Amino acid sequence: MTESAKLTITLAQLNPIVGDVTGNAAKAREARARAKADGADLIVFSELFVAGYPPEDLVLKPAFQAACRAAVEELARETADGGPAVLIGSPWVEDGKLYNACALLDEGRIAALRFKANLPNYGVFDEKRVFARGPAAGPVTIRGVRIGVPICEDTWMEESPEYENVVECLAETGAEILIVPNGSPYARGKTDIRLSMAVARVTESDLPLIYVNQVGGQDELVFDGASFVLHGDRTLAAQLPSFEENLTTLSWRKTSDGWRCEGPIAPPIGDDEGDYAACVLGLRDYVNKTGFPGILLGVSGGIDSALCAAIAVDALGADRVRGIMLPFRFTAQVSLDDAAKLATALGFSYEILPIAAAVNGFEDILSVPFKGLARDITEENLQARTRGTLLMAISNKSGAMVVTTGNKSEMSVGYATLYGDMNGGFNPIKDLYKTQVFRLSSLRNSWKPHGAFGPSGEVIPTNIIARPPTAELRENQLDQDSLPPYDVLDGILERLVEREEPLASIVAAGFDRETVARVDRLLNIAEYKRRQAAPGVKVTRKNFGRDRRYPITNKFRDSGKPLPAPDETLVTRASRGSVSYDE
Repeated sequence: MTESAKLTITLAQLNPIVGDVTGNAAKAREARARAKADGADLIVFSELFVAGYPPEDLVLKPAFQAACRAAVEELARETADGGPAVLIGSPWVEDGKLYNACALLDEGRIAALRFKANLPNYGVFDEKRVFARGPAAGPVTIRGVRIGVPICEDTWMEESPEYENVVECLAETGAEILIVPNGSPYARGKTDIRLSMAVARVTESDLPLIYVNQVGGQDELVFDGASFVLHGDRTLAAQLPSFEENLTTLSWRKTSDGWRCEGPIAPPIGDDEGDYAACVLGLRDYVNKTGFPGILLGVSGGIDSALCAAIAVDALGADRVRGIMLPFRFTAQVSLDDAAKLATALGFSYEILPIAAAVNGFEDILSVPFKGLARDITEENLQARTRGTLLMAISNKSGAMVVTTGNKSEMSVGYATLYGDMNGGFNPIKDLYKTQVFRLSSLRNSWKPHGAFGPSGEVIPTNIIARPPTAELRENQLDQDSLPPYDVLDGILERLVEREEPLASIVAAGFDRETVARVDRLLNIAEYKRRQAAPGVKVTRKNFGRDRRYPITNKFRDSGKPLPAPDETLVTRASRGSVSYDE
């Protein structure tokens, strides 16, 4: 290899669709044509690109496996045209085992295969369920350059006896550049975490690293792209934009300091901006990839439905959004006025359908079975049930998908069900606490994400943001008459849900003991309601790296007392990592 050695690589940060093997292959083919026009030697796609990521149990179907292989084979044949080689992810069956693979296609052949060695099994990932572990293999050779291909989790260090140090293996076997195909979903603060991980691998290997991530929404996950390149000295060589498809071709040259390139540096996106952009992209792809013509949502004049409306218009355009106000006798005139202003500002169609006749009809029907029983929350909930029934009827008739509007704070403690906010197909604010809903609503009035279809400027009336939240429970009482203030509620919930802290620790942090106990009780008894909720965008990274999964039938409750220290004197330990007991 001489000092003037060169290699031109195209990074394909694209939006595949799970299961659309033909469409994903066509997208890869189109991208390769552009890379060829750029004079690229190699084009790199994200993890499992041919299948779409994550394919979950779909990848176990023999017909799906065969379709993916046939697509890879066809793409391989096309590389006989002398154009760039292709590094593309696909499921692959070898010797009766199914692998998460990356195939190198060049000169009309499948020139090499690399299998993912470290399979994530936490949070939203369950790859050990479907894939076999691959070996820690050496680099592949592309145009005379030795390229290491660790796949996603192969670059995340884990303190585990099963962990294979793939990067170390690649460095020791002569890799010159690391290319990492990824399917890394967005979470608040994730960009810094990825960069820290990559810097650590570069530090250990002294090799430049190309991190290629997909973009797009897949069910509850949103992939933000944000692909990047690091030189061997850990300096940033290129940064692709977040939440956008992008093809970038980089010219690499081998120097006395190793392989180097100069690429574009997209500006970083803030946490709140990232959360909002994720909600927009997640809703857009859920609607478009599942084939709905548009969406409809109940517009109440409150903050949650206002933010959902703004997200919907930004995602799909005003012509595909339909808002419906469903007032009852407790609906305040200010709510009607604000809902109308919101519809005008965002430009979506809006209509008012009073529900008194329907609610009264239900009450008349129930008068016999309820005879002699006092009125209580049952009658109050009929408003919510009626709204849900009517919205779903319109959805069935029109084909439009109902967007639900329950925020994470109220869904966590079971209140969103009472408001009728859990009826429908998808919830773009499902993982946003109420305090975040207020922040993102204010943010949207001064900023909107790239590619948003909605108008610029103030689209959510400031009166909606400034007005205290009201509910049509118990004649317009404040939500906070029955829940603690949202900053307090969210502070407690974040510690209970994301950190899983003991109640004693939360109290020690300064929260009122009775309030903490009440929120914990509400969180526990609402488990069954949350399981009925529509899917929605995930933006929160859990401290323990896994989703909350608790049994509905569950008698354990944290007493709130300091945790008892374990009595190690009672245990006879035979050896490290095992326990034996004397009989």
